[in-house]
Amino acid sequence: MDIANTTQHEPQGKGFIEDPHRPVLCHAAVYGSDRTVRVHRHPRAQLAWAESGVLRIHTDSGAWVVPPTHAVWIAPQLNHQVTTHTPASVRYLYVDASACRDLPEHCQVMEMTALLRALIRRIMGMDLSQPVAGAEGRLLQVALDEIGRLTPSPLYLPAGQDRRLQALMQVLTENPAETGRLDELARPCGASPRTMERLFRAETGMSFQQWRTRLRLLEAINRLGEGESSAAVAYSLGYRSSSAFVATFRRHFGKPPQSFIRESDTHERY
Repeated sequence: MDIANTTQHEPQGKGFIEDPHRPVLCHAAVYGSDRTVRVHRHPRAQLAWAESGVLRIHTDSGAWVVPPTHAVWIAPQLNHQVTTHTPASVRYLYVDASACRDLPEHCQVMEMTALLRALIRRIMGMDLSQPVAGAEGRLLQVALDEIGRLTPSPLYLPAGQDRRLQALMQVLTENPAETGRLDELARPCGASPRTMERLFRAETGMSFQQWRTRLRLLEAINRLGEGESSAAVAYSLGYRSSSAFVATFRRHFGKPPQSFIRESDTHERY
């Protein structure tokens, strides 16, 4: 989907409320397919978790894909754009900057725990229009502590700054199944293969092949979230076989594709 040519929705207003006496605000929403919130930033940090559906987050430095087994943390004042390609039920926590001292300073995707899922569901039923104390205040603090304990996941695709690198990234992003060699792809973008490889390593910390593999795997997560089978995803993204795709996916994420996507209450971590 071409994000630039879709309707841009306005961001939710709670992210713009500055009030240290209300360290956490919340919002729940159900979205349809192909919905994009315009690029924006707000003074509060944001935790976004889709109970169902897959989120895509874009910032100036790259892109993140967020399945229901994970949440994305967006630090205060960070330009970002949120897209859902499938119907999604999303839960947001907005954290005042005054409460972010022990929380991540950058955007990152993190694996959810059963405890945080339960806390978020409880928080969604709370009245946070006024400061809370007592048991509810302690519950909010436990949620913030749990966010600080979450494990980051490699669901990030770094962007480039050099125009030649950006041109090749655009080619691959528009067609993740592209199997051409670097020497075939680099020259039309204005660089030799050696220069392009150097640009990938200098600007993304990855080789060309590593970046292309990550692109394919993130696209695979998105398609799996849309309900495609592992076999269908494998062949549509240029893998020689379903088993080759599953092996690559397991090597990167530690579990097979369907297990990674599927939320399993019986195996969640506390």
